[in-house]
Amino acid sequence: MPGASNAHLERWGALALLVRPAYVATEVVVAAATTGGYDFARDTVSRLGEVGCSAAYCSPRHELMNGSFVVFGVLLAAGATLLHRRLGPLVTALLVVSGLSSVATGLAPQDQGATLHLLAATPLFVAQPLALLLLGARVRQAQPRTARALTTTGVVTAAAAVAFIALGDTGVTGALERLALWPVLVALAWWAWQTRREPRVSSG
Repeated sequence: MPGASNAHLERWGALALLVRPAYVATEVVVAAATTGGYDFARDTVSRLGEVGCSAAYCSPRHELMNGSFVVFGVLLAAGATLLHRRLGPLVTALLVVSGLSSVATGLAPQDQGATLHLLAATPLFVAQPLALLLLGARVRQAQPRTARALTTTGVVTAAAAVAFIALGDTGVTGALERLALWPVLVALAWWAWQTRREPRVSSG
């Protein structure tokens, strides 16, 4: 039956979003192996993916970091696609763009081409907060508590993304970048968990 098939696919989509917070552990593992000092508040995530090594700094597990950008980006794009009936076309498109941006970021390390890396990563910072805001508005009636969490996370991550881009290299660059990225992992996982118990909203 089509309904049963759709529900099965949605369960896989929800699972893809539910496992994505594990990405944070990847950063911790890669950062622990760096030489020359790495600071989560000061340094960007992209530094963990730098291929080149010097006496001043080296990320020997850069392949793990760049691979995680690809894997977790695929999970986001695939999860959004499988959940498109619940997300709606616009939110789905924004999350797929975000996922593909993450994939492209992993394929274009910062120190191998700064401009290409910037072009690859920028859509992620724009599309994710917008997707959360739109999703919060979409589920406001069916999931009011989840809607508030999504909206709040969208506002916070959008503000952090703007500050990260506008302020440039400062002592809190890494903190701002993570504030723009990490809460999205949790918010989408929370929404995916809640959808298992909530009725589907109408498409639109």
